[in-house]
Amino acid sequence: MAQKLKKIHTEKTSLHERNLHRERYDFIELINSYQELSKFVFVNPFGDKSIDFANPDAVKALNKALLKYFYGISYWDIPDGYLCPPIPGRADYIHYIADLLASVNGGKFPVGKNVKVLDIGVGANCVYPIVGHREYGWSFTGSDIDPVSVDSARQIIDKKPSLEGAIDIRLQTSPKNIFKGIIHPEEFFDVTICNPPFHASMAEAQAGTKRKLINLGLAKGPKAVLNFGGQNAELWVEGGEEVFVKQMIRESAEIPSQCLWFTSLISKRTTLPGVYSELKKVNALNVKTVEMAQGQKVSRFVAWTFLDNDMQKKWAKERFKK
Repeated sequence: MAQKLKKIHTEKTSLHERNLHRERYDFIELINSYQELSKFVFVNPFGDKSIDFANPDAVKALNKALLKYFYGISYWDIPDGYLCPPIPGRADYIHYIADLLASVNGGKFPVGKNVKVLDIGVGANCVYPIVGHREYGWSFTGSDIDPVSVDSARQIIDKKPSLEGAIDIRLQTSPKNIFKGIIHPEEFFDVTICNPPFHASMAEAQAGTKRKLINLGLAKGPKAVLNFGGQNAELWVEGGEEVFVKQMIRESAEIPSQCLWFTSLISKRTTLPGVYSELKKVNALNVKTVEMAQGQKVSRFVAWTFLDNDMQKKWAKERFKK
């Protein structure tokens, strides 16, 4: 498991207990790991070291430092304008997924390359596969509809030999499909993960970003909205996340025995009733909603399976072997 920062700061106790980012950022250690971060670090009015989280270059430098220090990733970059995700939140999803798999494996989270995970919308950043492989040794397949994202993710993998063979990136050539064209016949996954585009339009995405920056006290006039990262496919889809996740549910019902657990993050609580209704229509046998708190923000993911309890235990016995 990756090295932890020195325990000299107050813990972020809302994060998962195995999350390496429970401590406040130790910028001295992070700068030692990635020197370029130093140009963005300053002392805020409270006397703490910080960065300007409205500055995409600063956020990217922080991510580079975190990925190098905690996960041994010496090269990590994304094209300008692409989503630069918060690493602690991404790690939380992975750890809760491990708990989900443990729930059908006698309480023990499975480790090793035999565990197969599909990341829908892997993005240019490839963060979920990096964290999941480094923390648990899982094998990942990442899919995306954007060729630039696919090329970027592949470049990150190519620069780290230990990731080659552990992470496979596939281009989804049909924007209307999610699993179709990605999951091959007779191919099996233990779990799928997804951070869906949750806005219904670019205008809504921009408004949401500006609102977040204002709430954080980071907005700097009308241009603040331009400081977010993320391409169209990463941020919005016609109909928003509810339409996207419902399509995912319908497609999952067509391959019920090829995956143990299907999951997706759900950003808006108002999306849940529609998701539950769709899961009832396709006769999902078990549905779980897992809440994850990160500071003042509460996020969640919904998980569903078409396998009964006996089938789940049999799956784990046969596949979760080192």
